[in-house]
Amino acid sequence: MILTVTLNTALDKTLAVPNFRLGRRHRTVEQTTMPGGKGVNVARVLKTLGAPVIATGLAGGATGTRLVEQLTQLSVLSDFVRIREESRTNTAVIDPTTGEQTEINERGPAVSEQEIELFVDKLLYLARGAQMCVFAGSLPRNVDVDIYAGLIRELKRLGVTTLVDTDGDPLRRAVRAEPDVISPNVLEAEELVGHEFNDEEDHCIAVREMVELGAREAIMTAPDGCFAHTLPAEPNGSRGLYRLRVRPGVIEPRATVGSGDAFLAGFVAARYNGLATEDCLVHAVACGAQSTQHLGAGLIDPAQVERLTAEVEVERPALSAEVT
Repeated sequence: MILTVTLNTALDKTLAVPNFRLGRRHRTVEQTTMPGGKGVNVARVLKTLGAPVIATGLAGGATGTRLVEQLTQLSVLSDFVRIREESRTNTAVIDPTTGEQTEINERGPAVSEQEIELFVDKLLYLARGAQMCVFAGSLPRNVDVDIYAGLIRELKRLGVTTLVDTDGDPLRRAVRAEPDVISPNVLEAEELVGHEFNDEEDHCIAVREMVELGAREAIMTAPDGCFAHTLPAEPNGSRGLYRLRVRPGVIEPRATVGSGDAFLAGFVAARYNGLATEDCLVHAVACGAQSTQHLGAGLIDPAQVERLTAEVEVERPALSAEVT
């Protein structure tokens, strides 16, 4: 079983608005409203891929009720702790004429210590039957930035593989707890390692630096694919450094909201099924790319994912020779 943890759940509203301009009145030509928050998006993709998953976290008010009901309609198993304050609503505006997108994410509810304690108890109970756990997304108000780090340590004692996709202080603290995998995007990775990246070599060095900070493996998503620094395939072997991308011109993105979540879900599903590291990364890139064809986060077509796997280029940068 795979668990996904979303502490700052949301209803994600995505609007297609041609010729969007600030200060003007607009009408949408298409819109979707879906249960969201990064971990929820990951759970939805895992379900689509046929992986066994339970989504957990915090959900509050009428928004939280609607979120859980929609997950049930999608046949995604969930077990959330209900909180007193209302869960947030996030809005993404996509201009189909330019491809530009604007995201407005609410900061989320305030959460009490008692509600967090109830969640921790629930997670540790669910983890008894889990092999993997994904911690994803931002934290709501009043939640200690060390929460992911503490939960990673607890789950490691239970033998559960831990994966993290967050940013800022929660990510920095989580990395020190030595999670199995972290998966930031480029901007989040720059913040984590403390400097900007100028070229492909900088990106390759960055995933190595993230491993040196504590993560066992680091995968950095990029608009066209990813960079990864992974464990050796064989005992006493060298770590693997990878650069993967979809061949240029193969796919034209329609909307990129949630593509990183689809990427991570593709990686998790492949690893859960025992695929080799390179195959896991290829599947992840294909899932992330295919998700850009849909309006709304966490949506993929598995048949098209399989088609795209043949379009993913895999490189092993020379820098890998320096990594032991």
